[in-house]
Amino acid sequence: MTEAPALRPAAGRGPGLERCHGSRLSVEDGALVLRARGRTRRVPVGDGGAARAVFVDAAPADTGRDEPGRPGAWGEVRLQDRDGTQVARIPLGEWLPEAPALPERAVQGEQLLERTGVAGLLKAVGVPLHVARDRNDPRAGSGKGGALLGPGPAFPLWYWCLRGVAGTLWFSAFTVVVFSDTVLAWLVLLLASTALSGPVARLALRAWTRLRAGRRGVTVLERVTPGPAAGTGATVRFLRETEVRVQDRDLVLRDLGGQEYWFARSGPHAVTRLVKVLDGTGRPVGAELRGPGEQVRAVFPWDLWFGGEDGADGWSRLCGASNLAVSERRLSGKRTWLKGPVLGTGVLPRTGRDARRMARFPGTAAGVSSTAVMAFGNLFSVIQGARVADTAPGPAAVAVAAGALGLVLQAVPYAVHELRGRLVLDRPAAERTTNEEARR
Repeated sequence: MTEAPALRPAAGRGPGLERCHGSRLSVEDGALVLRARGRTRRVPVGDGGAARAVFVDAAPADTGRDEPGRPGAWGEVRLQDRDGTQVARIPLGEWLPEAPALPERAVQGEQLLERTGVAGLLKAVGVPLHVARDRNDPRAGSGKGGALLGPGPAFPLWYWCLRGVAGTLWFSAFTVVVFSDTVLAWLVLLLASTALSGPVARLALRAWTRLRAGRRGVTVLERVTPGPAAGTGATVRFLRETEVRVQDRDLVLRDLGGQEYWFARSGPHAVTRLVKVLDGTGRPVGAELRGPGEQVRAVFPWDLWFGGEDGADGWSRLCGASNLAVSERRLSGKRTWLKGPVLGTGVLPRTGRDARRMARFPGTAAGVSSTAVMAFGNLFSVIQGARVADTAPGPAAVAVAAGALGLVLQAVPYAVHELRGRLVLDRPAAERTTNEEARR
């Protein structure tokens, strides 16, 4: 069994951390093997399997839409057999750890193939790789068919099934109630129970996420937290949540919203170097984490990470534990540090409101719309319960109680999150506050 190279998924948080820990696309016994959320998919190589690969380095037709994480936005690698039939495809954006922090297609071509590790992966199994700059290139094929070798969805299957079944039943009951002259008590009960299942499922997902997080077995060699200088605007949340973890196989950057970016420490796509950047006067302005071809994978603004009293110790521990090559470079003339988008520049949000939005428990692709629909569903239960109170007092009371409970189950977590942020986490950290005190 060959472990490296193994691709790491795009960054995730909440239930999406399950992908970071467990989803890998690697080479085993000369074949491509995908392990994601308890399932394994194997793609043979050579006769009867993938014989060549085509990297379609082109944005989709609707590239102007501002929808981060859209499938295919970063291009994909299509695996074909000897006859040109597509047997699998690899969506590159889903295997680029820093993709959520970058504008779409901020990295392209050979650099993208190197960062994700796909170039090394295909080389390891002897599959020749071609590049098509146009989706209409004959070599690219139709793009249809074959297995999708992605890390899987951020949310577990049981959550989608529960929400899907409950949503279908609720909408069916809602349609009957709206277009009926009379309202049956059992329909009101069905409306109330299916509407309540939404907030309950979300709370269950929170509990499931926390439980799974406590069971993950990773070997942490070093944990480096920010040591900010005075006057940087560091908050309690920033000191408590942001960190760099050096693990046995990965280097992980965690932002204050709980999102984790996993970088391999081995293989041709591994991070290789830490570069300390000095300005023209010799003052440190930042550090760069570099990978294949000296590409900058992440940055650490010096004043925020290493400018305080504990900063020097944090830097030395990071350099020692990561076992990366360490060097310095000085900016010449009036050159400024950081040109172009890169992970790590927005590690400290400008306002507490932005920080709370980043740290909110992740929602589905529907975003606020999903929450609004759930709130409407529970409010509708209260209204319909009151409507049948005279003819069916028992079911009416149950519907009103279920609707009110559903509203409470949505409002309370939001209120706690906002109040905790405003009163504690998003307040400026005292200059003498240590990282250990902030984490309590």
